[in-house]
Amino acid sequence: MTQQKEKFDGLAKGYDLYRPRYPEALFREIYHWLPKDRLLSIIDIGAGTGIAIEGLTNLLGQQHHYTAIDISQDMIEVGKQKLPWVNWLHGSAEQHLSSVGSPDLIIAAQSFQWMDRATVLNLARNSLTDKGVMAILQNNRDYRHNEFINEYENLLEELSPNYSRHYRDFDYVQELNVAFQHEYALHITLNIHWNMMIPGEAFIGMSRSSTQVQRALTAHGEQFIERLKNLVEKYQSDDKLTILYESQLFMVVKQNKHGAEKE
Repeated sequence: MTQQKEKFDGLAKGYDLYRPRYPEALFREIYHWLPKDRLLSIIDIGAGTGIAIEGLTNLLGQQHHYTAIDISQDMIEVGKQKLPWVNWLHGSAEQHLSSVGSPDLIIAAQSFQWMDRATVLNLARNSLTDKGVMAILQNNRDYRHNEFINEYENLLEELSPNYSRHYRDFDYVQELNVAFQHEYALHITLNIHWNMMIPGEAFIGMSRSSTQVQRALTAHGEQFIERLKNLVEKYQSDDKLTILYESQLFMVVKQNKHGAEKE
């Protein structure tokens, strides 16, 4: 856990300021499957500064029971400042999921790849209430359809030790299928393509908030930033860049024997 914690400590303020938020359509899909007649228990694992909880509260409001779990105390401190109604727990999902009661929703946003995924999914399956939801969210830079992002990935792969643009290429659908194979469960996948206009300087700031860039800076110093500035200058128009994203939701909804139909 210490190694993972050190990846994110010191990056929290930049992370929260610059990281792209998730499309509302992903949260609307999650919201559709949640009970509407009572207060809910919602657990965000690998919560960072609570970006996913922000998106959820736009639809659900603040009255529910929110718990955020993260291994970085720096992330938690920033999260507490903006989301004081959330119960923040320091540690890993593997440590805390067995003692958080019976949540209605467990969400992992931009964090699931860092976890012991099989263990976390087994804990989620065992702890979720009937008709509970396990949701995995991620924003991926769409390097296949964006020349700037493709060159940015090339730069990271050249200068950030051990980095690969494929570091999140896991079959989450299959992993969810395996974990919930003995449950009556509904499986849902949603992909959304969208673009974000961002000032070039803001993109550089967002880059500095990433662990991959911090490793590049440790290995090569400001050489990385100078090359990134040249790349930004090449592709920006009116001092802005167009960044393409593919946002994904992988979700499973526990069902009773008669609950396989979408209401």
